[in-house]
Amino acid sequence: MKTAKIKNSTRELEMGKIVCVGRNYAEHAKELGNEVPEFPLIFLKPVSALISSGKNIIHPDFSDDMHHEVELVLLLDKTVKNASLQEAEDAIAGYAVGLDMTLRDIQNELKKKGHPWTIAKCFDTSAVISPFMLKSEYKLKGNERIVLEVNGEERQNSTLDKMIFSPAEIVKYISSKLTLESGDLIYTGTPEGVGKVVKGDKLKAYIENVGELTTQVV
Repeated sequence: MKTAKIKNSTRELEMGKIVCVGRNYAEHAKELGNEVPEFPLIFLKPVSALISSGKNIIHPDFSDDMHHEVELVLLLDKTVKNASLQEAEDAIAGYAVGLDMTLRDIQNELKKKGHPWTIAKCFDTSAVISPFMLKSEYKLKGNERIVLEVNGEERQNSTLDKMIFSPAEIVKYISSKLTLESGDLIYTGTPEGVGKVVKGDKLKAYIENVGELTTQVV
């Protein structure tokens, strides 16, 4: 099993499932021509898709349009079901910056046919993660900048308070639909500015006061 790396700690937490939230920034929903959701839209990624900062993203040969999506990632250290808002907040142990890589051509093709778009989100190396910052060391204020650069050029730049649903609201909602367990990760959605990357591109993502990751597409 894969374990979560935690800053300033020798502790490691065995990671469970990866739950992802779509369209959690209004401007991102609009840039893709989607409606702003009334509740969090969720999908899953397998842990096998996860790589740590410094490892390479392998571009699948069955896609010609892979997009970057920088996100705040939550680490849970409690099992919760039908959590209250306070219970949801208490279940969040830490934060990281992550990349949810998406095969946009595959996703659009499958959506047009009414098919699940799992392949577009769950391919190997499609989830990149930085080490986690424990909430006991830093608690989010909400105005932290979330940024992604490709080859030194800024592509995404927003603040966490632009999220439609807050971290605690996301945990509360997901726990009303399925049990969340200690070690689960939640990718909380990406701001506007997503775009294509190709082999050779170098990506740097960071969230102010939380963490930073680097990776390269090969």
